[in-house]
Amino acid sequence: MTRDRLRVLALTLLLLPLWAHAQAYPNRPIKMLVPFPAGGTVDFFARVVAPKLAEALGQPVQVENRSGAGGNIAAEAVAKSPADGYTVLMGSEIVAINISLYKQLGYDPVNDLAPVTLVGTVPNILIANLAVSYASTGHGTSSQLSSELFKSMAGVDILHVPYKGGAPAIADVIGGQVNIMFLNMPTGIGQVRAGKVRILGVTSAKRVPQLPDVPTIDEAGVKGFETSAWSGVYVPMGTPRDIITRLNTEIVKILKMPSVREQLSGQGAEPVGDSPEEFAQFTRSEIAKWAQVVKASGAKVE
Repeated sequence: MTRDRLRVLALTLLLLPLWAHAQAYPNRPIKMLVPFPAGGTVDFFARVVAPKLAEALGQPVQVENRSGAGGNIAAEAVAKSPADGYTVLMGSEIVAINISLYKQLGYDPVNDLAPVTLVGTVPNILIANLAVSYASTGHGTSSQLSSELFKSMAGVDILHVPYKGGAPAIADVIGGQVNIMFLNMPTGIGQVRAGKVRILGVTSAKRVPQLPDVPTIDEAGVKGFETSAWSGVYVPMGTPRDIITRLNTEIVKILKMPSVREQLSGQGAEPVGDSPEEFAQFTRSEIAKWAQVVKASGAKVE
């Protein structure tokens, strides 16, 4: 055997385990971590995508709600997991917000998490009764930052009452324990339609088709006000490119399914499904945007 053939054989033997790994993925269940309790918007996105992804990959995709620390517990857990595609994060704007909101994070959202795809975006809605306190779905969410931005732009002072997710917060708004709340539209639209809360506005730049008679916050008098929430899939940095590509391809296919698009849009969510590179750029732009909001509002979490 010639020296060149020996080199080719040696290289083939070195690469064979990598090829086998790529061809075998996935060969066991995948865990999808959600950084908030069940019943919220991020959980909604996860439970729409996970069963379809399981069908496409031929392995179970288990949704695990791991809430706490403004979403940092789940995000850090994924960032520190093996980079093998078996632990994924259904992340949200907390990935972009918390780097500015918290003095210390146990992970770096840019260097420790690899973007897969932006799943969808949602406007927030402002529900009431109006008085002196406001609820949010927790520290580090667009719910809190929308509220802080509103306080700053509207020139009002309102006490912040953080909750561990949207469901318990909206329950206390309904019960009168707190008076107003910004929350993601999929979490609150059912209560609005049921007449249990009064909606004052939406935080998007334009009115939403699901609530055509509801003005934007800008139209209601706080000029220039606009915020939104989003969810997207991340994996640990260092995950092989072919695995990221596989996950991206399947999730994008899912988001193009008419039944999935109808399910998401019915709750006020706009499905996206972009490339890993586009989602990476989106994440960086969101980090810069929310850093300005945090600075302007003065919001901080120790």
